[in-house]
Amino acid sequence: MLQHLLDSAIEHHRAGRLAEAEAIYRQILSAQPNDPNALHLLGLVSHQIGRGDQAVDLIRRAIAANPGIADIHANLAVVLSEQGQIDEAIDAYRRALELNPSPAGRHSSLARLLHQVGRFAEAIAAFRQAAALQPDSAEAPYNLAKALHENDEFDEAIVLYRKALALRPDYAQAFNNLGNALKETGQVTEAIECYRRAVDLKASPRAASNLLYALYFLPEDDPTRIRREHDAWAQTQARPSPRTADPATRDRDAGSSTRIRIGYVSPDFRRHVVGFNMLPLFREHDHGGFEIFCYSNVPSPDELTDRFRSYADQWRDIQSLTDDQAADVIRADRIDILVDLALHMSDNRLPVFARKPAAVQATFAGYPGTTGLRTVDYRLTDPYLDPPGNQDNDFVETPIRLPDSFWCYDPPSHEPPVNELPAASNGFITLGCLNNFSKVNALILELWARILAAVDRSRLLMLAPPGSSRDRVRHHLLDRGIDPARVEFVFRQPREQYLRTYHRIDLGLDTFPYNGHTTTIDSLWMGVPVVSLAGSGAVSRGGLSILSNICLSELAASSPDEFVRIAVALAGELSRLAELRRTLRTRLLSFPLTNAKRFARNIEAAYLTMLSQHGAGRQGR
Repeated sequence: MLQHLLDSAIEHHRAGRLAEAEAIYRQILSAQPNDPNALHLLGLVSHQIGRGDQAVDLIRRAIAANPGIADIHANLAVVLSEQGQIDEAIDAYRRALELNPSPAGRHSSLARLLHQVGRFAEAIAAFRQAAALQPDSAEAPYNLAKALHENDEFDEAIVLYRKALALRPDYAQAFNNLGNALKETGQVTEAIECYRRAVDLKASPRAASNLLYALYFLPEDDPTRIRREHDAWAQTQARPSPRTADPATRDRDAGSSTRIRIGYVSPDFRRHVVGFNMLPLFREHDHGGFEIFCYSNVPSPDELTDRFRSYADQWRDIQSLTDDQAADVIRADRIDILVDLALHMSDNRLPVFARKPAAVQATFAGYPGTTGLRTVDYRLTDPYLDPPGNQDNDFVETPIRLPDSFWCYDPPSHEPPVNELPAASNGFITLGCLNNFSKVNALILELWARILAAVDRSRLLMLAPPGSSRDRVRHHLLDRGIDPARVEFVFRQPREQYLRTYHRIDLGLDTFPYNGHTTTIDSLWMGVPVVSLAGSGAVSRGGLSILSNICLSELAASSPDEFVRIAVALAGELSRLAELRRTLRTRLLSFPLTNAKRFARNIEAAYLTMLSQHGAGRQGR
């Protein structure tokens, strides 16, 4: 009789008739209060109708009645995870797998929860088990690759992304993530090929942005090509929505006392290089004249997010909103100038700008590039990145040049002290580059090899991920007669440890065509001068801009041969290196690069210029 009732309840349950199923499960339990099947299945019904706590209690009672059923433990894990009880859910999955280790999906679910709470080694082990159980599944090696990738184990991740693609050649997201891993290991040309395949296969819009951003890292400095690629992206990826409406405008006149509403859109109101760079501006904004709105697309808020929130007049979290919804929120706020702070970096919201929710739109801070969107009217830059008339046709946006610098450096509050010149005690010069390894290419390695060859007993300390990336550097230098033992590597470090790494470097060598930007200022702050190479594109003139802002433009070369000559000459002048080491921090504090108040006033003056030009009918190209 009870089995007949249970079969009937399960039939209702599978058909989605939850009320009928619930009634029968309760009927069974009135006759047999500890029936594990009825308790378990009634718990699932409770979960499905939103009674989470009741569901957990019922499924735990089922386990108490019969602790040996793996499916019940697995379903308890599902309910607990959706209740936010992650540690308990992990324990439940482990018990289910002890009872029955065969279901690959449970290993994957366990791995995702372990990854969520930062138990990365355990997560990778669980993904490995899932992959071993699914040799013909493309998702299994893909999931393992993602976990390894996020744990900076790039070489194995690349192998597994390729395995996933061998099993499913149209796996768009695997192409995108393979591109990311290749880029991080300095294989930019190959990364771009993967991004193109991901775009062709209609991967997420992020793949198209990844492609555009990666173009800046190619060894050839070709701003015209980059502009064409951005134009093509705008035509296919960023068409305005049919819901696009005219932006809301406010009546303002020259004598108006109404504060100007500035809206900032960013995924980086957090511990991120853009966040650190923008914090001085937000701290020093004139709230008497400007009302600051933050549209946050931050995936994982942190303590820096809280600081940004404290500096904003209005805070809107748009991460869960569609582009149309986010544009509607901005339009309702009647923003005067909407500012993008990401361009094509991760988690950007450029499609929101395509909907033109503000009458005036601008881009700034992510990197000195173009959005490709004609709905973005202006870009903030400086005279060194963009000399007037030099490359305006390589950008969609009209330039507004800040008088000093594109960057404002916020000195670390607990900065390590500057030490004495290492060469004085080492007896040899240590050259260094702690820029992102994706900026390192055959061209710059060739120039570094020439410098190493010319500076007797010199060493090179550089940032590179472990594995094949370092092997490629060693082989490249060996082919040019440089003993690989003269090269030492570091990788990602906590910020204070990263800054202390400069204690070991006498002279910094920049990358090209994508110069170091904030990394260069970090180096100068730690007393380490940087020799840079300036090109035609703005990203390749970052070193020139920074050095010009501290009156050291003579360290910015205009040709590869000059780059080598400057570095070799400076490496031979220990007295000058020692003097620069003693004075660079004071020099930085004396110049505009660290003057947050001045930077904020310059930005605000640029906003007034935008409004003036817009009012006069000059709304960008």
